[in-house]
Amino acid sequence: MKIPRALILLAALTAAVAPSRLASDAVIAAAQQAPLDDFARYGRWNEPYAPFTVMANVHYVGTQGVSAWLITSPKGHIMIDGILAQSVLQIAANIKTLGFNIGDVKFLLNSHAHIDHAGGLAGLQRLSGARMVASAADKPFLEAGETGHGPTKGMKFPPVRVDRVIRDGEEVKLGGTVLTAMITPAHSPGCTSWRMVVPGPEAKPLSVFFHCSANLGGQTLAPEAYPGMVAAFRQTFARVGQVKADIFLANHDNFFGLAAKRARQQRGDARAFVDPCELTRLNSEMQKIFEAELTRQQRVVR
Repeated sequence: MKIPRALILLAALTAAVAPSRLASDAVIAAAQQAPLDDFARYGRWNEPYAPFTVMANVHYVGTQGVSAWLITSPKGHIMIDGILAQSVLQIAANIKTLGFNIGDVKFLLNSHAHIDHAGGLAGLQRLSGARMVASAADKPFLEAGETGHGPTKGMKFPPVRVDRVIRDGEEVKLGGTVLTAMITPAHSPGCTSWRMVVPGPEAKPLSVFFHCSANLGGQTLAPEAYPGMVAAFRQTFARVGQVKADIFLANHDNFFGLAAKRARQQRGDARAFVDPCELTRLNSEMQKIFEAELTRQQRVVR
């Protein structure tokens, strides 16, 4: 049977515009089954942690040491970060435990392209079919499956297709939920923090800040791990210092006292994660640590 030329052209056009995954099933499967390295074991990056609701439609679906956030809506869900490739099935199971479905995730967001936050994104994109959203500066790392800087330099992970490049101040909207990107380069050139508002326990709106990272993380400042790093850190400290957030959430447990807050919440404290001063305190502490380390490194290289 002869296939009409119009159908052939339509099929060719569809193939040309249809998004394709950058990591094959085999690459993703191999990464998910790979043994954990010392970084991951020491940091408890893949140790199980029971999922829970932080506040309203914000849920923790990560591991003991690394955060993954699920923001739910009637029209589908948004996820921030994918931890490791080995964490994908655990994240999907955590989502199911909370009564949601990984297949309903419409957007994947990334704080930054280091392996402990980006390693699982390709696997999550395969399970969900979600659109990947990331900053312009981190897009090349995500699509290459490795970074050229930082403590995880050279550690390969399944590359993930970035469907939308997000700019500072732009929004991701879904089912009445709005997340606003704040580009906060420091720990990574394209580090992206996210802001949103949720109803609090007394029905009063509360602002939420998903902090990318202002931690040096073993990177060198003299010389800079990436060009412009020192200026980027200082710019980010200044900007974040102006942010007011009722709920501060970070991408590693130790930065926001995950275990202690969760324990208080389990004892009945509905405001366990509410602290309007916490982001300011952490930002100030990180800035002091950064400046002291910069001075130390500059003395060493003289």
